[in-house]
Amino acid sequence: MCSKIRFVAFSSPNIVLSYLDAERTVREHAVAAGSKLRCTESVALLDSLGRVLAAPVIADRDQPPFTRATRDGFACRAADLRKTEPLLIVGQVRAGEVWNRPALEQGQAVEIMTGAPIPAGADGVLMVEHATVEASHVKALPGRTLEAGENFVPAGAEARAGASVIPSGVRIGPQQIAVAAACGYENVSIHARPQVAILATGDELVPLIDKPLAHQIRNSNSYSIAAQVIRNGGTPVLCPIVRDELTEIETMIRGALKCDLLILSGGVSMGKYDFVEQALLNLGAEFFFTGARIQPGRPVVFGRLPAENGHRYFFGLPGNPVSTLVTFALFAAPLLAALGGQRGDSLGPVFVEAELNAEVAIKPGLTRFLPAFLASEIDGPTVVPLSWQGSGDQAAASRANCFLVVPETAERLSPGTTVTVLQL
Repeated sequence: MCSKIRFVAFSSPNIVLSYLDAERTVREHAVAAGSKLRCTESVALLDSLGRVLAAPVIADRDQPPFTRATRDGFACRAADLRKTEPLLIVGQVRAGEVWNRPALEQGQAVEIMTGAPIPAGADGVLMVEHATVEASHVKALPGRTLEAGENFVPAGAEARAGASVIPSGVRIGPQQIAVAAACGYENVSIHARPQVAILATGDELVPLIDKPLAHQIRNSNSYSIAAQVIRNGGTPVLCPIVRDELTEIETMIRGALKCDLLILSGGVSMGKYDFVEQALLNLGAEFFFTGARIQPGRPVVFGRLPAENGHRYFFGLPGNPVSTLVTFALFAAPLLAALGGQRGDSLGPVFVEAELNAEVAIKPGLTRFLPAFLASEIDGPTVVPLSWQGSGDQAAASRANCFLVVPETAERLSPGTTVTVLQL
């Protein structure tokens, strides 16, 4: 006896936004989600790299803690150099040393190294390459002058003791590691990584370890999404492949609600067996948009589901691999960053400008994201679009390191034009 396929009529919301409106919608929810309290943990300083700071780093003393020379040279009174007589060198101070002798008097100078404390009485440092020394005396080379305040940093100019030097909500990079170390932080407080459930749907999918039949494909989307989750500060939870059957999709979604965010791949288009939106609607979903005027990735879905302790946001990403990459970067990554504690202008996809070095002709009406290669050069970045066969072309995506953005109203982009690029 043949099994029956279950078809259920349902009223799917039709909320298709421009890219800018969709991006704005996600950002508003990201900011709201990021304002709520979440779990934190204390980790060793180096283990915090790439994580989001949960408590500010506070300066334990003035930074710098003393008035510090920024050049090798001679500490002196700037006004003395304007006179014709050379200055008498009365000593030397190196980094790690302190000038314990009396304050400099008129006509005196102290040889000083970068990072050393400025002797009392000095108000500037004559750079060694701007000086000439003869018989324990120094003077400025012809045409060289010194103004009071040059070539040193006053104590406390960078930060005062007790001041916040790194606010909470910042993703920690090498520069933040350096500042925290300078303030004596052996451990820092960071936000817990959000857990992201990844559900790939489709009867054509098989696990990586299986040999696919001629009509099947391996489940690569779960792995590309997991990689993007990791790169954006989350912990991926890979769920089993979900077949194109409504009840099974509903069951898997219910089980995934224990995670902080739900990412579904596939089943969000208008096909007869695309049941994801229907399953979400049956589970009480609130949809914020069910499509965006972009290519690739037009059927992308964003909303939230009721859960035990509030709600869970979800994204339904199109099943084509390049669409999955693009829509995650545009929409899922900003919300994930907020759920991980990141704040402010650092949320959102990263766009840069570059010079286009090839002509692009395109049909207007959608904001398009074309696989491209960005070359960074000292006189400015350039970008070239790559040949591709549409949103299923994983090989083209693997050769790309960015996506060229073609505005919704554009029909043609000319070589030499400054264009916007979405970084991966």
